[in-house]
Order: sequence, then structure tokens, then C-alpha cells
Amino acid sequence: MAQEDGFYDPYMFEYKGVYFNCDLTTVEYIDSLEHFAIRDSDVFLVTYPKSGTVWTQQILSLIFNEGHRNGTEAINNITRVPWLEYNIYNMDYDNRPSPRLFSSHMPYYLMPKDLRNRRGKVIYVYRNPKDGLVSFYHFYKLMVKATNSKSWEEFFERFLAGKVFGGSWFDHVRGWHTHKDDFNILFMTYEEMKKDLRSAVLKISAFVEKELDDEDVNTIVEKATFENMKHDPLANYTFLGEDLLGKSEGGFLRKGTVGDWKNLMTVAQNERFDQFYKDKMKDLPIKLIWHID
Repeated sequence: MAQEDGFYDPYMFEYKGVYFNCDLTTVEYIDSLEHFAIRDSDVFLVTYPKSGTVWTQQILSLIFNEGHRNGTEAINNITRVPWLEYNIYNMDYDNRPSPRLFSSHMPYYLMPKDLRNRRGKVIYVYRNPKDGLVSFYHFYKLMVKATNSKSWEEFFERFLAGKVFGGSWFDHVRGWHTHKDDFNILFMTYEEMKKDLRSAVLKISAFVEKELDDEDVNTIVEKATFENMKHDPLANYTFLGEDLLGKSEGGFLRKGTVGDWKNLMTVAQNERFDQFYKDKMKDLPIKLIWHID
């Protein structure tokens, strides 16, 4: 249980500055991942929560299957690109065939040691934090086992304080960027994927050294559009069931837009967020897209 600075949440625990779901992992398991054996062919998709993880899982799984998934392969995204820190299905990762694909929300310093020695590949996708905050807020309301207090005002404060699953967005993005030389890493933004999905698919496939023909790329782009994924039971996480996500009104995949923060943030909150962002990230050379007209 986490209880700090007035924020109480019975569903998460803190480990080395990051918050994890109590029901899905343990301190001992996360600690053991430092010695997780990396293969050179491994690919890790790393994100802060609600930054395009499921979307990029879909793209990766299709790239490594040449885009030929025809609907008869009943293998969901978590099985194709499982979570490193949340082994939900108790998979035997050691005996998975290469290349292995993994997802993670962990900061750089909790990742396996060998990965920090530039073995394997890391695809890091990040999203403008205002939209990430709004998406995370709706996700928290959706989750059955999340903090009991789910008002927008309190969640806004929780997010800035980093007292949510995954910890601080600001620390997460800063940590991966400032330690990028320790990893074989490709940085992508949610917004660039949104603006030009085909180019994003080509960029990712080149990084993971998977050669695709035009037909494969067209199939991947089609199956990775937001609307197609929203109605794809193998991609939209409905397979997790009501015990975790409850009776969803909007679904795990909600809007998939850029600039939705304008519909929820007050002027005062936006001004406070801007100042907070400037204080935390002013010396980091990253460019974010806050809205797409």
C-alpha cells in the first residue's frame, strides 16, 4: 500500500521511486529483473502509461508477423508482446522463441542490466503529458483496483506528484533521454505516429531490421488504425475482463486524439501545468506537439 504526502492508494506499492500494481507483481520479482538474461534479438517497447503502448504493441506484433494476421490467429497483444514487470499469464520468458518482444512501463534504472549495456533494442514512445494525464485519469476511473478517490482535481495533483502507476512522467521521460547512450534505443512520439502512421511503421521496422514489402506495410497500417484496433478483441484489451477494467463505458482505447486536454483542464490548471513542465524539463532538448489542428 502507498501512503505518502496525503495520497493513499491500497492498490499500489512504491519501489525505488516508482509505483506498481499490488495484484500483478511484487518487489521481489521486479528486483530480480536486473539479472534478466537479454538476447541480442530482444525488442522492448517502453512507455510511460497511456502513451501509445497498446498501439505500438499492435504495430510491433504485426511487423514481426509480416502483417499477415488474418483474424484466425487468436493470440492477443499481451501474449505477443508481454509485460516484463507484469507477467500476467505466468509465461516462461526464458523459453520463448527469438525474437522476443516485451512491453514495460519501468524507468531506465529498473530495466535488466544487460539491456543497459546496449544489448537488445528499445523503442521508447512518449506522449505530450497533458493528453497523457487526461487519458490516465479516464483509465484510473475505468480500473476496478485503483485509488478510491477519482476526482479530476485530485488526480491532477497525483499526476504532478508522481503518485500514480508508473511514477512521474517527468522523471520517466527525463531518465530515458538522459541515459539514452546506455541503450540501443529509438525514440518515437505518439503525436508523430498520429500524424503519419505509415512513416512510423517504416521507421520502427527499419530499427528492428524487419524488411517489409508495400503490401505488408499497408496491412499493418490498416490493422493499426485507432478505429480498427478499438473493435479488434485481440488488440483492445477487452480480454482482461471486468475484474480488472470493470464495465467499461469508453473501453481501454478511448479517443486516441491529440489535444483532448483542452476539454478537461481549467485555465488555472493549464497555467500551473505549463510552469511545472518548464521547471522540470526546460533543459531537455525534446519537442512536443500539444495539439493537431
